[in-house]
Parts: sequence; structure tokens; C-alpha cells
Amino acid sequence: MPKLKTKKGVAKRFKITKSGLVKKRSGNTGHLMSKKSSKRKRKLRRSDYLTATEGKKVRRMMPYG
Repeated sequence: MPKLKTKKGVAKRFKITKSGLVKKRSGNTGHLMSKKSSKRKRKLRRSDYLTATEGKKVRRMMPYG
């Protein structure tokens, strides 16, 4: 059986933690940051985790992740 290909866009955006959760970076941080409050920007710095059903979809796209 041939090797499975990893979706490179998914590999760049998500990481799989040791416990199996899928970690993602918060959006809305690219530009136009001056109008956002300090509290909001501080919250956007933190990474977040996907839900179980979304995580399954991402894991399917990253077979060796």
C-alpha cells in the first residue's frame, strides 16, 4: 500500500499534542490590531484547541502527525 499524503495547509496550521488534542493558533491577528483592545489582543495570543469532531477531521488529513 502506498504512503498517505499529508495536507500541507493543515500541517502548517495545526499541531497534534501528545495527549491527542489538536492545537491551533487564534485568528484575527494578521492586521488592523490598533483598533483592538489590549485585553482582546492578549487573549488572541493564546493558542486554542479544536473540538473532538473537528479534531478527527484534521487528524485524517495529517496521517503521520
